[in-house]
Amino acid sequence: MIGFKEFIASACPGDFTKKTLGDLFDMKAGVHVSASKISDVSSSETPYPCYGANGHRGYVSTYSHDGEYLLIGRQGALCGNMTRTSGKFYATEHAVVTKACEEVNIDWAYHKLTAMNLNQYATKSAQPGISVGKIKQVAISVPPISVQREVALLLDSFTSLQEQLEESLAAELEARLHQYAHHRDALLTFPEGGQVNWTTLGEIGEFIRGRRFTKNDYVESGLGCIHYGQIYTDYGTAADTTITFLDPGLRGSLRFARKGDLVIAATGENVEDICKAVAWLGEEEVAVHDDCYIFRHSLDPKFAAYLFQSSAFQEQKAKYVNEAKIARMSGANVAKIRVQIPPLAQQKHVVAALDKFDDLITSLSAGLAAEIAARRQQYAYYHDRLLSFEEKKAA
Repeated sequence: MIGFKEFIASACPGDFTKKTLGDLFDMKAGVHVSASKISDVSSSETPYPCYGANGHRGYVSTYSHDGEYLLIGRQGALCGNMTRTSGKFYATEHAVVTKACEEVNIDWAYHKLTAMNLNQYATKSAQPGISVGKIKQVAISVPPISVQREVALLLDSFTSLQEQLEESLAAELEARLHQYAHHRDALLTFPEGGQVNWTTLGEIGEFIRGRRFTKNDYVESGLGCIHYGQIYTDYGTAADTTITFLDPGLRGSLRFARKGDLVIAATGENVEDICKAVAWLGEEEVAVHDDCYIFRHSLDPKFAAYLFQSSAFQEQKAKYVNEAKIARMSGANVAKIRVQIPPLAQQKHVVAALDKFDDLITSLSAGLAAEIAARRQQYAYYHDRLLSFEEKKAA
């Protein structure tokens, strides 16, 4: 396979022709199948993949097509999405089954149609949909099939390299997170006896439930506030400023965390998330949502927040969470959790060590995210060049 620059240089603009999608593809809607006949898993009774408006739906007992096809989603907000298929499969009426003519390489067509964003041709309605007749009229430049094959090979290679890189970077971050968790638990585990005591959280502090406010109560500036959902998405181990504010006129109806208190999310989507804690270090009091608890205590604030991250805390927490549509934890139950409390000086030593690990993980996460973003941008550049350079050169 020749290099990208050599390939671009050797391509001849005069070899490109303009044709409509209707000239290049046979496009027909799939066939209805009852949802009750679609299984979530593949089995001897349902061995064939089934595709609908948004790609793979499950597995069915029979197939409607056999061979290499492209599938275009027909309905819904994601209509126009592309799927490559090979072999026996079933396509529902919500997918456009697209067969390429002899002068079109199916893999090149997949990349080309994906880059075209066919969703732009969808009807603007409550239930967006794509008209086959409409997209058949769209014209594109078609290079010789030998060029198509080379473009498809290059783009598939870029896609594979990008996926491998992202998997590698994700694995690296996961390994570092496991390493961090190990060191955190080791630093929060103390020898029995001496000045380190076992106690319950209820014996060393009190849990105060916040009070109700909604996102409609937010204003540009005023009383700083923390909503329980923000604890999961916007805050780390500690904070001294808020990202949202309430009208000072609401002060009498609110409850506030003071400097040094923990703000604890008491509601979450699952057991793992619930009870994430943020140490409030701001000089001003902060209003706390009623799906949170304020933990008022005499510990080092960040040490207390790190305790809530420990494996020992997480294991005990699981016994007390009330699981329904969403997970909930009462202040009374959090108060029952037992922890080891060393002297204050030792707490500060632990915090200093864990802060360093936390900074390393934060830096690594940011670096990996930047690396992934850079590679995606690079891939998008080559993807665009390889699928549109003929028009640019001919201009």
